[in-house]
Amino acid sequence: MKNAIDADFLIFDLGNVIIDIDYHRSLNLIKSLLPSSFELKVDSFYITDFHKAYEKGGIDSPTFRNEVRNYFQQNWDDQKVDELWNSLLGKIPKERLELISKLKQSYQVGILSNTNEIHIDAVYEMLKTDFEMDRFEPLFDRVFYSHEMGLAKPSKEIYTKMLDELGTSADRVVFFDDLAANVQGAASVGIQAVHVTGPNVIFDFFKHV
Repeated sequence: MKNAIDADFLIFDLGNVIIDIDYHRSLNLIKSLLPSSFELKVDSFYITDFHKAYEKGGIDSPTFRNEVRNYFQQNWDDQKVDELWNSLLGKIPKERLELISKLKQSYQVGILSNTNEIHIDAVYEMLKTDFEMDRFEPLFDRVFYSHEMGLAKPSKEIYTKMLDELGTSADRVVFFDDLAANVQGAASVGIQAVHVTGPNVIFDFFKHV
């Protein structure tokens, strides 16, 4: 590689770093199915206790689906709940996976993502359909999901747990995330944190590597 990054581990968030996502698309789709009186409730969906619990693996998928039905006072079947929930997922641009594959030649690469079982199952289907890849493990050396760790970004605990499992110090890790709070959380424990504010950020960061 032309210019080595001073790190051993490159860790990437999934949403809007590896996978295109659009929270508003999902919320607007839900709004289109509900009376206008539910608008504020829809906007508050991501900060509900049950959503936070699901993200940290505190409740399982059947319980989450029931909570969604109760919250929106709808009798949507499981497939409908999953369809609405996964509508935020966009595509995985091929060039991002190609970049990871290139970086893997010189670094250990990993994922640290706030996610959940329903989203990840849908992402794995996307990987299989679009890239004939089973899960992320063939490409990434380490995969850390919030719902499996029982922790979520931006808490310091999730970053320190990741570092413990990597067996490294914070200064040997570069972390990429699209949310400022998550970048700040990583930086607070000494990780080299990069705010991904657009689709070209990771490519610009590694353009001389």
